[in-house]
Amino acid sequence: QVQLVESGGGLVQAGGSLRLSCAASGRDFNSYAIGWFRQAPGKEREFVAAQTYILSNTYVANYADSVKGRFTISRDNAKNTVFLQMNNLKPEDAAVYYCAAVQTRTLTTAPQRYNYWGQGTQVTVSS
Repeated sequence: QVQLVESGGGLVQAGGSLRLSCAASGRDFNSYAIGWFRQAPGKEREFVAAQTYILSNTYVANYADSVKGRFTISRDNAKNTVFLQMNNLKPEDAAVYYCAAVQTRTLTTAPQRYNYWGQGTQVTVSS
C-alpha cells in the first residue's frame, strides 16, 4: 500500500513558478513509477509527467508535449518525495494536480494504469 499527499499548489501569475511535492508513505519507493496528472473543470484528467527507476540510480522521465521544457519531475528517495517543478506557467496550466503511483519500472502515461492517487492540489494561474 502506498499513500500519497500532494502539496505546493497555489495562485501564481502567468510566467511564474511553483513546485509541487508528492510525499509517499510505504516501502520500496524506488519500485514505483510516479506520475503527475491534472484535471481542469469540465475536462478529462490528463498526463503531465512521469518518472520511474531503471537501475543503478538511473531514472527515466516522460513529459506531455504541452509542458516539455517548462516542467521537471524529480525525486528525493531519502524523503520518499517526488517533485514537479513548474516554470513559465500559463493560464492553461491551471488545474487540480494529482500524483499517482504504480509498482512498475515501465513509464506509462495512462491514468488507468496507476492504482494509488493523492487527493490533489489546486494550481491557479492568473493572466
